[in-house]
Amino acid sequence: MSPFYLLLDKIDIQAANAVSGPLSYGFPALSAFLGAVHALNRRLPEPANIRFGGVLIAAHDCQVKHFRAHPFADAYFNQSRHPLKKDGSVGAIIEEGKVDLTVSLLIEVFTADEDSYETLNDQTSAAQWCTHIKPLLLQQRIAGGSVFDVAEVRLLPSHNKQEMVQALVPAFVLMNAEQALIEITKELQKTHPDATALNALIETATLHHLPPDKGEDEWRTRSVKSGRGWLVPLPIGYQGIAPSLPAGSLKNCRSEDYPAHYVETVYSLGQWIFPYRLPAELEGCFWRYAPVQNDLYLITQSTQP
Repeated sequence: MSPFYLLLDKIDIQAANAVSGPLSYGFPALSAFLGAVHALNRRLPEPANIRFGGVLIAAHDCQVKHFRAHPFADAYFNQSRHPLKKDGSVGAIIEEGKVDLTVSLLIEVFTADEDSYETLNDQTSAAQWCTHIKPLLLQQRIAGGSVFDVAEVRLLPSHNKQEMVQALVPAFVLMNAEQALIEITKELQKTHPDATALNALIETATLHHLPPDKGEDEWRTRSVKSGRGWLVPLPIGYQGIAPSLPAGSLKNCRSEDYPAHYVETVYSLGQWIFPYRLPAELEGCFWRYAPVQNDLYLITQSTQP
């Protein structure tokens, strides 16, 4: 169990990447937040033998930069022109989606020895340690966006779960809704035996407009999400589609110090939940990297390997 939790309260991020996967947009990817927390962990002040674990993601505000002429029109990302190249030529325009958002991150904090534990267990030392984290966070990017402000950086003991929940309000916490995807898949298979989880994922983005019954004057709208909460498509990792390549064997790779692997995005369902409706055991609300198995690189909320 994590002895402490680090609260990064109300992080104001501007122009973050809104494209979370090949088929989804609107909120940054899970890997973007876990990567930012990992980068912050590597720049921690003394004591250095403190490790960050899972990350709970709570969204307070999210404004995608897009344009829609009217409610029934397609939405288009607002594009920006990049600066000219050194030779004065115009660079290629690459479509990209941006979002301004305010999020709070609750991070598991593990200590490697008794000295580190005593440092964080002392209120004065913990407060001084937190004061060094805020400027580090302001100096880095999250999901490609610039961090403009952080309301508070605070260390919370693990036994005070009520204080953690209250610190997140008002917001919505991103949870895994894999069970809902399984249930929707089984419902579709009752009428279409060949239906798969991909059909179920597409069904969650579908609205069925039904003609009025006898005695009714208005059309009805039906969705499989009705009664299941605020469901959203959620990229949760990657599946390898080719053998892994040794480090340095792939030309023009971003880093030649690590093996390279061609992958495709793995999708599931996510759900936005108000903090007061979270389970009593918050350990299952933190996103973590799962051990790699069968070329699957997944991000999960499971507390088991």
